[in-house]
Amino acid sequence: MSRVYNFSAGPAVMPEEVLEEAAAEMLDYQGTGMSVMEMSHRSAAYQKIIDEAEADLRDLMNIPDNYKVLFIQGGGHVQFAMVPMNLMKNGTADYIITGQWAKKAWQEAQKYGKANAIASSQDQTFSYIPDVSDLPVDPDADYVYICMNNTIYGTVFHELPDTKGKDLVADISSCFLSEPLDVSKFGILWGGVQKNVGPAGLAIAIVREDLIREDIDEKVPTMLKYSTYANSGSLYNTPPTYNIYMCGKVFKWLKKQGGLEEMKKRNEEKAALLYDFLDSSRLFHGTARKCDRSLMNVPFVTDSDELNALFVKEATEAGLLNLKGHRSVGGMRASIYNAMPVEGVRALVDFMKDFEEKHS
Repeated sequence: MSRVYNFSAGPAVMPEEVLEEAAAEMLDYQGTGMSVMEMSHRSAAYQKIIDEAEADLRDLMNIPDNYKVLFIQGGGHVQFAMVPMNLMKNGTADYIITGQWAKKAWQEAQKYGKANAIASSQDQTFSYIPDVSDLPVDPDADYVYICMNNTIYGTVFHELPDTKGKDLVADISSCFLSEPLDVSKFGILWGGVQKNVGPAGLAIAIVREDLIREDIDEKVPTMLKYSTYANSGSLYNTPPTYNIYMCGKVFKWLKKQGGLEEMKKRNEEKAALLYDFLDSSRLFHGTARKCDRSLMNVPFVTDSDELNALFVKEATEAGLLNLKGHRSVGGMRASIYNAMPVEGVRALVDFMKDFEEKHS
C-alpha cells in the first residue's frame, strides 16, 4: 500500500526517511543484535542515544547552558500539573486562555493554588490571540502561562506577552521545532512530542535551572518533580526509550534538512499555499483571524455541515486523511507539520479546487 497524506493533528505524520531508518534498525540496532525496544536504559548503547538526542536538540534550538532538557513520560496533561506543582512558590499564577489546552492547563493549576485568567479569546471561539501588550499581571504571580500554538483553533502567538518581569511558561507542543525560538525569553518551554517531533507518550521540557527547585511540597510525587529528571539525566526510572530514540532520529533529520531556519521557510511556503487558496475560495474559508494564523494547523469550513462531512469523506477516499476538525469545533483542519511535504499541501489544494467546482 502506498503512503497517504496524513493531516492528523497528533499523533501525526513523521518523516519517511526516519521511519525507514527505524524499520531497518528494528531487529538489530547498530550491531547490538537487539532492537532499541529491548535495550536496557542503563546500557552504554542507550546512554549514547539519549545523550545524542539532547545534544542535537540543544544544537537545533540553540538552548543556553543554564537550561536543562528533560525527557518526561506522558503528554500535555501531565505538564498541566507539573508546572504549578513545581513553580507555584507564592501559590499564584497567571494564564492566558487562547484555546482548549490553555484552558485545561489553567483549570488544572487551580488545584494547586490561585490561577488567574488574565486574558482570553473564548468570546470568539478562540479564533484570535488577545492583546497581550499590557496585561493585569498579578504582582504575586510565580509565572505567566501560554499555549503558544493552538492546535484546534489554528492561532499562534506571533508576539510574546509582556509578563512584567514574571517567568513565561509556554506549551509549544504543536509548533515544536517548526521555526527558530529564543529559548532565553522563557522560564520553561515544554511540548508533547506527538504533533511535530515523534511518537506519542513523551514530553520534552526545557527548564531554566533556577526554576528546578528541591524545596517544593513534599507531597508532590517523585515522578512529578522536574528535579527528579534533572538530577538523573532523565533516567531516574525506565523512560519511554523508543520514543526518545525516534525523537533523536527526527532531530538528526532536521539538522540534515538545514535546521529550523529552513523548516520555517518550508512551513511558510506550505501555509501560504493553503491560506492563499482559502482567501480566494468561494466555498471554503479559514476560521482564525488572519494576523494570528498558525503555520502548523489550518482550520477551515464551508457554510454547510453536510458539505463539510462530504468533503472529509471524499478527501479520505482520495488519500487525504484526518482532515476532520476537532470535535469541539467541527469543520475541517489540516495539520501541516514539518514532515508534511509541500506536495501533500498541493494535493489538498487541488482537491479543494475540484470540490469547489462541483459544489459552488
